[in-house]
Amino acid sequence: MTEILLVEDTEKIASFISKGLRANGYRVTHVTSGEDALAITRSANFDLVILDIGLPGIDGFEVIRQLRGSGFDIPIIVLTARHSVDSTVTSFEEGADDYIGKPFAFEELLVRVKSRLRRSPAQLPQSQLLTVGALSLDLIERKAHLEGQEIELTTKEFEVLEYFMKHPGQTLSREQILSGVWTYDFDPGTNVVDVYVRYLRQKLGADVIQTVRGSGYRLVKA
Repeated sequence: MTEILLVEDTEKIASFISKGLRANGYRVTHVTSGEDALAITRSANFDLVILDIGLPGIDGFEVIRQLRGSGFDIPIIVLTARHSVDSTVTSFEEGADDYIGKPFAFEELLVRVKSRLRRSPAQLPQSQLLTVGALSLDLIERKAHLEGQEIELTTKEFEVLEYFMKHPGQTLSREQILSGVWTYDFDPGTNVVDVYVRYLRQKLGADVIQTVRGSGYRLVKA
């Protein structure tokens, strides 16, 4: 049975999520603080973490930072009432895999959970290498190389680049990238895609991802 760790200090929200997940066949362990989350992940194995950012003591950002720093690579879905782009980007930069703002419908969370479990590295085939020109991406080792030189990418930068490399030469709209990488509906007010394209250009070169005016972005051969 799939094991999910829920880190949420608001009892009403935690009960709502736990009951829904259990009704859908998941086993849920609930803790209320960042300290407890860090402690329990040292002694138990989970398939996914649902993590509130606004925790007492150690907040969610620090929990993600410490988990990723210790090699914890399973999916993390962030719950937060903070809806700013800065908060979203910070979550992904620390290593979160998805982001959902409160309040939310349980059906939306369930879709995210199923999607992230499908994309978990443990469920990938044992040999996957994407190559576009001089750019290569190892989906198992989670490493990127440009002209043989390893490029350091954050978790979310890697996923954005992976999506581009699976559609080389194709013009991708912001909506397509959002739904393909973040798996939530297009919000015309967010510029998170533009932020990550800028990050990738800084690391790969300004001409690797081209802007197609009025349409989106396109990956060209590096």
